[in-house]
Amino acid sequence: MSQDNKYFDLNRRQFLKTSAIGALVLGTYFVGSAPRAIAGVLEQPSEQAKRANLFIALRPDGMVEITCHRSEMGQQIRTAIAQIVADEMEAAWDKVIVIQGKGDPKYGDQNTDGSRSIRYNMQRLREMGASVRYMMQHAAAKYWKVDPQTCTANQHVVTHSSGKSLIYKDLIELALTITPPEADKLTLKTRKEWRYINTGMAHIDLADLVTGKAIFAADVREPQALVAIIERPPVVGGVVKSFDASATKAVNGVIDVIEMPAPKGAPQFQPKGGIAIIAKNTWAAWQGRKALKVVWDDGKNGDYNSEEFKKSLLQTVQTPQANIRDKGDAMGVLAKSSNKLVADYYAPHLAQAPMEPPCATAMYNKDSVDIWAATQNPQADMKTVAAMLGMDESKINVHVTMLGGGFGRKSKPDFSAEAAYLSMKVGKPIRVQWTREDDIQHGFYHAVSAQHIEASLDKNGAIESYLHRTAFTPIASTFKDGAATPMSGELRLGFTDNPINTPNMKLENGDALAKARIGWMRSVSNIFHAFAIQSFIGEAAHKAGRDQKDYLLDTIGPSRIVDVTEQNATYDNYGGDKAVYPLDIGRLRHVIEKVADMSKWGRELPKGRGLGIAAHRSFLTYVATVVEVEVSDAGDLKVIKSWVAIDAGTVVNTDTVKNQTQGGSIYGITTAISDGITFDKGRVQQSNFHDYRVPRMSDSPLEIDVEIVQSDAPPAGVGEPSTPVYAPALCNAIFAACGKRIRQLPIGDQLKA
Repeated sequence: MSQDNKYFDLNRRQFLKTSAIGALVLGTYFVGSAPRAIAGVLEQPSEQAKRANLFIALRPDGMVEITCHRSEMGQQIRTAIAQIVADEMEAAWDKVIVIQGKGDPKYGDQNTDGSRSIRYNMQRLREMGASVRYMMQHAAAKYWKVDPQTCTANQHVVTHSSGKSLIYKDLIELALTITPPEADKLTLKTRKEWRYINTGMAHIDLADLVTGKAIFAADVREPQALVAIIERPPVVGGVVKSFDASATKAVNGVIDVIEMPAPKGAPQFQPKGGIAIIAKNTWAAWQGRKALKVVWDDGKNGDYNSEEFKKSLLQTVQTPQANIRDKGDAMGVLAKSSNKLVADYYAPHLAQAPMEPPCATAMYNKDSVDIWAATQNPQADMKTVAAMLGMDESKINVHVTMLGGGFGRKSKPDFSAEAAYLSMKVGKPIRVQWTREDDIQHGFYHAVSAQHIEASLDKNGAIESYLHRTAFTPIASTFKDGAATPMSGELRLGFTDNPINTPNMKLENGDALAKARIGWMRSVSNIFHAFAIQSFIGEAAHKAGRDQKDYLLDTIGPSRIVDVTEQNATYDNYGGDKAVYPLDIGRLRHVIEKVADMSKWGRELPKGRGLGIAAHRSFLTYVATVVEVEVSDAGDLKVIKSWVAIDAGTVVNTDTVKNQTQGGSIYGITTAISDGITFDKGRVQQSNFHDYRVPRMSDSPLEIDVEIVQSDAPPAGVGEPSTPVYAPALCNAIFAACGKRIRQLPIGDQLKA
């Protein structure tokens, strides 16, 4: 073996090929000299296909290309988009091919974040499908010289009332001469006519995923590409003071060592900077980084200690802060009350920790750049890369691969910008590979928060006055240097829209100066706001001597529509029209009652067992969860089972909704049991899953039963709403089981104390 071949780049497919299960058909995607969009091993856009509209192209053989402009990360959006379009188009499912769209403003918003993909797109996707159905029906009518109203499309065939028929393939040329009417003139199917929408359908990429054919960012290979692994500043805002790369360059396979530019101003989505090791393969780059010697200037954030910051946050919420929502005379009633409940809650920084760490391959040319990335937001990649290279956005071609999880991390395209910059500097294609340690220690973290709640209870135990203060490191700090005050869009995530029905309410927000990169994570601020509010309601129920579920229903009050803007609050309702997506307490009550029935709430339980309940509206969806736990005398926790009722309005794929609700629940366990991300001297103290805990099978219930409320309401979010209710339901169950109240996350060893 020659020295040049001593180190090699063994990817997971090569490993499987050479192992006992090598009989699987596996493949790696080679970019070659003709960059193209990729997603799994699905066929690429055919040169012979003719475009009917933005999302639909027709192949001469009758196959239909449906473009998915959102990113696939296990939430089955490629399947859902195909279901919507194919249903309205009356396409046969076996003739549908999903093409992954590149980053392109022509699609509108492509940010696969905020549980918005179906809500933002269902109507126009239905219209796109219906317009092609219209074209086919009118083409057949034109061919037969009959009234179009006598022609019906069904499963790739147009049939005349006389019984004669034509298949779509034979109508393509004529159909493309037909101009469909404006969207408001199209006839969309009624709900009773839906064939694919609101049914459970298998993941369109499932076969490729289970056989190892699906292509993720780390699987992309360009024969001439080099690999880069970057030693980044351990402290946000830190810069390289000096470095010695002599030992690094001596590592066999290392090609070059390049200093990355230091970011300026607010973090935004800029790379953190640091030193890049360019090598022939991943192993050489990794070993080269280990040999690198760097002296850092930590900058202004080198003093960040999360334990001290926790103390300051908890102090902040003890004193009056900026008013967010005001009703009645909350402070006056509290001051006179002799029956009060006061509680402080805390939740740490968290990392998204997708199983696939960030990765991108870039190919720089003089007048353009091609990037293959596991990105949730290809247009953000375009903007960030363009700014980094001083190039027009239109010259940045972003090809979206499959994502091995995202949870918000991969909508921040710093890793794509790193690859593009290094490809420009080296003059060759570059694949930037993050390790698990890189992901844990150099991410955009979920905000750390402290909350203070006070309530006065009347003679019946009902909440007659309520004060809630929140303080957390805002995402606003990512976009504006030194920002310490959350944007209204952050506060509306479970805080401004508090559903408690009381005549006196005061909500306040305190500032918190971030000393780490802060970003959104699955369900964002809803996590700590729902934890505090739903835990507090559970505490109030106990103080009042009431059943948790009954007290929760009484506390949110009767069915009604709530408009918090009438209480001096700013509220954008997740960007949804309040007339279309009102804050409907009736729907919240319904999921509570349904999940109580599902779990047989009120049944007798053995000693050491307990049930906990929580409910929350987020991303315009209503979710209630019941958790059953067992706590041993020694303080060992076991989650027995969970039940979830979800009302997300109109749903596309019922199987997907159940899967996402179950997955969101498991993610909710992370928010309760993870040790969190902690800092000392500005440095993240965790590095991998041995010290940043994510749920193991032993932490998770064997069953999570999900019931979907059938609804005619417009579609709402699905991927995130089941996450924020889990931690409070779990903690309420713990109290019911053993009498131990959890107010600070993670749960950790509190049960053993």
